[in-house]
Amino acid sequence: MSGDAPAKRFEDVEFGEDLPEFHPRIDMKTVKRFTDATGMSWSRFNDHEEAKKQGLPGAIVPGIMSQGILAAMVDNWAPGCVLEKIDTIFRAALVVDSVATCKGVVTDMDEEKRTVEIDLTISNEAGETRVLGTAVVRL
Repeated sequence: MSGDAPAKRFEDVEFGEDLPEFHPRIDMKTVKRFTDATGMSWSRFNDHEEAKKQGLPGAIVPGIMSQGILAAMVDNWAPGCVLEKIDTIFRAALVVDSVATCKGVVTDMDEEKRTVEIDLTISNEAGETRVLGTAVVRL
């Protein structure tokens, strides 16, 4: 459970509810720490110039890190929840050192299972959706 926040109850959720916007740190230092920890210290993630030589717009945030950022946003919204499923689509590269905005909205609720489905996005500072997905959360 995150901090001292009370667990979110299914009854407290409304269909169409927006999750609080989340602005993750995706600077080079943070991404490098992630890639070092996961054994993914490749130039496409850790070096803007080398990534550009590979045809990328710059160093990119690893997909699994983007997925983890979305999972963290859901956990911040509903501390103690059970993330039953998260599925992501990587529409375009999320560039390291850009400004990312994560959003979520409750798009389905199952009273019997006490689950909510949440549509998720990560956009860059230009408002372009780079990553989108869906999470199923049991409360």
